[in-house]
Amino acid sequence: MSICPKNKSSKARRDKRRANWKMSAPTLVKCSNCGELMLPHRVCKACGCYNKKEIVKASAN
Repeated sequence: MSICPKNKSSKARRDKRRANWKMSAPTLVKCSNCGELMLPHRVCKACGCYNKKEIVKASAN
């Protein structure tokens, strides 16, 4: 047996279930080394540091 709805769900009822699928803005924190906004628990793209230690050589753009 397959799943078979007894009654038709209206568009409003169907779309109410999908109301909580919205995107959220990413959480940003200040880099402890340079103060640039970055994603938490990741190497800073601006200075290449993580936890005040240089991990990656920063590109001079």
